[in-house]
Parts: sequence; C-alpha cells; structure tokens
Amino acid sequence: MSDDLRYPIGRVNKPAEVTDAHRQHWIDEIAAAPAVLRAAVAGLSDEQLDTPYRPDGWTVRQVIHHVPDSHLNAYVRFRWALTEDDPPIKAYDEKAWAELLDARTASIEVSLALLEAVHTRWLLLLRSLSAADCARTIQHPEYGPMTIDDLLALYAWHGRHHAAHITSLRARMGW
Repeated sequence: MSDDLRYPIGRVNKPAEVTDAHRQHWIDEIAAAPAVLRAAVAGLSDEQLDTPYRPDGWTVRQVIHHVPDSHLNAYVRFRWALTEDDPPIKAYDEKAWAELLDARTASIEVSLALLEAVHTRWLLLLRSLSAADCARTIQHPEYGPMTIDDLLALYAWHGRHHAAHITSLRARMGW
C-alpha cells in the first residue's frame, strides 16, 4: 500500500513480456473484483458511503457506481477489439458521469449487482481468449493503441485500485 490517497496501490504496471500466467492472474483479479468491492463496503452507513475517500475526491458511493460504469465500457471495448480491426473507441468523461444524480444518490446495491452481472458475462469472454486474441488492438482517443493485454492489466488493477480507495479510507477513519 502507498500513502498516496489517489493511488493507494500505485499505478497500473504491465510487464514488457506478457505470459499466459500474467493473463490468468489478471482474469482472476477481474473475477474477484465484485466480491472485493462488496466486502470493502460491507456494513457502511449512508453517511459513510457519502464520505469522500480523499479531499476533493469522490464519495465511496460514487466510487462504487463508477466501477460498473467503467467495466461496462471495458466489456464493450474487448468485444470491439475481438470483432473489428483496430477499432476506434469512444472515451467517456468519468468525472461527469460520477456527478450525475444516480451516481451521487442511488443505492450501491444496484451497482454491485450490475458489476456482478457484467463480470459474469465478461469472464465468459475473457476465459475464451487466446494469446493471438490478446494481441488485438483498439485505438483509444487519449492513449493511442491498446492491446487486449493492456486492457486486461488495466482492468485487473482498476478493481483493486478502487477497492483500496475504500479500504484505506476505512482504515484511516477506524470504520
């Protein structure tokens, strides 16, 4: 763990040479993310859910709603990469999405259930990937070309990253 409130587990790190073992590890982390996030928020009150995880950061509630927003986008990006040749993808303004009324006020159970459903479907796809599939690319408007391997590493990190926002807040607050 890091003392950096924004990146409590550090930034995403992908090795130069990706192996099948790396891919399996990342898929396992993606598979675990819904349960890890559910455990991170277990027993929190509405007041605690509406607490920012850092100064000027999102609330725990916004973080929980953000993860399925992001992972829904990821699921679609994987499908595009597998069905089109180097497709351009659309980015989204995650900060603006987090400020929408539903992300600020909805029950977290809605997004936890959505995350579980998306991951169930996504994992069927991820577990079918070959090494050749993982070399397929998308064109991200902000980051340029990204392979499926890049996306696997990113989204494996992403779930742990946001769970750590919550668990580090809980530790700091003694919850």
